Amino acid sequence: MKPTNASSLLELARIAGVSVSTVSRSLSGSSMIAKATRERIEALAREHGYQINRAARNLRLGRTGAIGVVLPLGHETEQHLSDPFFMSLIGPLADALSDRGYDLLLSRVIPTDGQWLDRIVDGGRVDGVLLIGQSDQIDVIERVAARYAPLVVWGAVVEGYAQLTVGSDNVAGGRIAADHLLSQGRRHLAFFGNPDVPEFSARHAGFRAALAQAGLGEGLLLPAHLTTQASYDAIRGFLGEHPPVDGIVAASDVIAMSALRALGDAGVRVPDDVAVIGYDDVMVAAQTSPPLTTIRQDVTRGAALMVDLLFERLAGEEAASVCMTPELVRRASA
Repeated sequence: MKPTNASSLLELARIAGVSVSTVSRSLSGSSMIAKATRERIEALAREHGYQINRAARNLRLGRTGAIGVVLPLGHETEQHLSDPFFMSLIGPLADALSDRGYDLLLSRVIPTDGQWLDRIVDGGRVDGVLLIGQSDQIDVIERVAARYAPLVVWGAVVEGYAQLTVGSDNVAGGRIAADHLLSQGRRHLAFFGNPDVPEFSARHAGFRAALAQAGLGEGLLLPAHLTTQASYDAIRGFLGEHPPVDGIVAASDVIAMSALRALGDAGVRVPDDVAVIGYDDVMVAAQTSPPLTTIRQDVTRGAALMVDLLFERLAGEEAASVCMTPELVRRASA
């Protein structure tokens, strides 16, 4: 394709029968030009092989053309981008940003001080930031969100915090999972997941509320890690050190899949001896043995909502957090 330098803009203007400034503004997406005119000139540009210099346009408009997608891992420094939940969310985010003509700048951050997010938003490399998870960094996020509007978080709504979030009703999800096990006659339940993470804390709260209503106390808690081997090792230790349980609610599908493996290696049958429920409904959840019952979060819709809210903020508009309703997906593990 030919670049749209001064001479090529002149030639395209001649073909379109308009001024050079009209061509330039049309290819820059200026609202000063009528939509029909913009679309006609863009079509002519494609037909004749002209391409706008996006870097120059972004420099002129004072923007980068990129959105940062950031994974803060203060609580799980060994977690990687290959985590199934991360992958299930990053793909739809990339598609939604691409549809708006933006690039995605992906960062995995191990926070070493309280300024890591300041460096990202002040670094001049992105026009806005999408955070995947709050980790144990919710106070850092809240402080930066108070001064930097184009910041949207996949995470939990936490009382007393005003950051803009998209996520599911985690309390309801934890309760739905526990209620499902209780309805099967399970009475000795455990929750696997680190309650220091806001989303997991809310899921654990829902789990405890269901047990309390059934008069069964709070159940057992294992603050399992999110990484596969670490959670497997912790679960094997838990099984050997605690009284037998007949139902497990895991804070994530990754933890639930580690539980399935640990239970199998310990000679415990699922679901005959112990029923297991995960959370997220990642793509591989249906492929485990037995297939994993889980609490589904609609991450595709969530990704679209995150991008919508971000661009509302970029346009100077008001935006409110969104809490989606979770759904029990019944499979063979529970």
